[in-house]
Amino acid sequence: MARAFQRTLVIVLICSLSLCSAFSLPGVKPAEFEQNDAVDLKVNRLMSVHTQLPYKYYTLPFCQPEQIVDKSESLGEVLRGDRIENSLYEIKALVNEKCKVLCSPREYNKEQVEQFRDKIQYDYRVYWIVDNLPAAIPRIWQNSEGDTEPVYETGFPLGYKGETGDEYYLNNHVDIKLLYHRNSAAYSGVRIVGFEVKPESIEHTSSFSYDKNKPEEFPASCLDRESPSLSLNMNNKEKLPVIWTYSVTWEESDTAWTERWDPYLQNTDPQIHWFSIINSLMIVLFLTGMVAMIMMRTLRADIGKYNSMDPNEEAEETGWKLVHGDVFRPPSHPLMLSVLIGSGIQVLGMTLITMLFSLLGFLSPANRGGLLTAGVVLFVVMGLLGGYFSTRNYKLFGGVQLKKNTIATALFFPGVIVTVFTVLNIVIAGQKSSGAVPFGTFVALIGLWFGISMPLVFLGSYFANKKPIENPPVRTNQIPRQIPDQLWYMHPIFSILMGGILPFGAVFIELFFILSAIWGQQFYYIFGFLFMVFIILVVTCAEITIVMCYFQLCSEDYHWWWRSYLTAGASALYMFLYSIFYFFTKLEIDKFVSGLLYFGYTFIMSFAFFVMTGTVGYYACLFFVRKIYSQIKVD
Repeated sequence: MARAFQRTLVIVLICSLSLCSAFSLPGVKPAEFEQNDAVDLKVNRLMSVHTQLPYKYYTLPFCQPEQIVDKSESLGEVLRGDRIENSLYEIKALVNEKCKVLCSPREYNKEQVEQFRDKIQYDYRVYWIVDNLPAAIPRIWQNSEGDTEPVYETGFPLGYKGETGDEYYLNNHVDIKLLYHRNSAAYSGVRIVGFEVKPESIEHTSSFSYDKNKPEEFPASCLDRESPSLSLNMNNKEKLPVIWTYSVTWEESDTAWTERWDPYLQNTDPQIHWFSIINSLMIVLFLTGMVAMIMMRTLRADIGKYNSMDPNEEAEETGWKLVHGDVFRPPSHPLMLSVLIGSGIQVLGMTLITMLFSLLGFLSPANRGGLLTAGVVLFVVMGLLGGYFSTRNYKLFGGVQLKKNTIATALFFPGVIVTVFTVLNIVIAGQKSSGAVPFGTFVALIGLWFGISMPLVFLGSYFANKKPIENPPVRTNQIPRQIPDQLWYMHPIFSILMGGILPFGAVFIELFFILSAIWGQQFYYIFGFLFMVFIILVVTCAEITIVMCYFQLCSEDYHWWWRSYLTAGASALYMFLYSIFYFFTKLEIDKFVSGLLYFGYTFIMSFAFFVMTGTVGYYACLFFVRKIYSQIKVD
């Protein structure tokens, strides 16, 4: 049976690798363009860091093609709020365009102008895509050593506010610069390696005859950059005339196609991440020293002392050996604990494999939503491990309601996530945002849950039920031993809260960059640092739980099952509290709906962090307790 489970596990992991690769691998062959080849400019969305509510590009009355065609999107793109559509912008490879009129002059009424004003008020940015590269504004970034290098700030502002704050100006012209790389020895044509934009607000003169068949005709104000900006102040007018224009410039670059994403990803100083790693390593070394002292000196001396005693002599037992007859007594609420452990294994497996895929380069930023897609798929597949470990622990606790445990494992954690997600999705839909998951996609997610994840949980539970449970190293007394009064610092709440500080301290610096990437619309692609922090987090959770568990047993308190889980899991509480601090100090969100979205998604992340770290702490303590009590002689 064990071999059957191992074979099934290998098959599931191979399938998960195949699924994630299919969802996440970027196109292997880069696009190559010859002279005059058509280059598609696709519009994506409107987004603001102040509202966190994305909208479709054509939510505003821009120039639209006769037929809007949606690009086929992955699950991750839909969950991110991406809605990629075609546009009227005509770009030809290696052909420069000067002040081209996008469409016939538009006249906006007060309601339409108010739509633009509302979006500019919240600093909405426009997101376009050319050859899978997002539009960006070039910036100069300086690191801690004083060296400068170009970086990209994705998107460009829809407009801007005047100095008084009452005037709003619309960016109705954009200078597009496309950087290309040529390597005649390797391939024919050129490859696009950069997509830069420079938006401008120009109050165009309307003294020209627009004809889409005569692109050489354009308003003279397009070349005169001293022209006044296009104000959205109606000035008692019924209509506001707006002319949309653009220019295209092609420029050769030394940047290779394989390096074209570097300016998008270079937004933090690597030395800060190294400081985070060093900070975390100091915590690990401190805990490792404590664990080594306990294991190598104190415990070795205790075990040697106990085992050297004459069995016929009456000796008073003290410390952790005193509770050997109760240490493996089943915990209270065993079903709930086993469900949380199974869910933690599921999240841990998903996190570990996702990071490994990222390190191997499968989750390229060129594939928008690939990371999110891989996470969802892997969580579903890891239901096999969740069901297996949940049932194994439930049997260890002496539970008999195996079906109830399996159903609870399949429903509880995903149910909490789906419930919160559904509420947030309804709120987003009420704002008519593209961030709302369409009904078909929502049904597909429910199908993944009930059609794949739940059967895999039952399959894992089946294998676990067939495998016998290893007996504890010591017998459990029939009558529970009374626990003496504990000192104030060994009180469960105090010790749990103290234990959660160090795991959080090992990751909080990296947590800042993760939150900045999520809520600041930035790219996060430093998975090497993240993987090291993840390993340090696991080691820290394991070591702090072992230390706290040893102190607890020495105080003759044998209720360690839940305590071990909550000690490491308490780091999620500090994570949520830090998220609150980040919200009020780093973000400028003043809309209730946006705040609700922030705390809703933060709760989901914190809850997943809780079950993952709690599971690591539980298994570390279980290993520790089994190890020390298997070394002593008990009559």
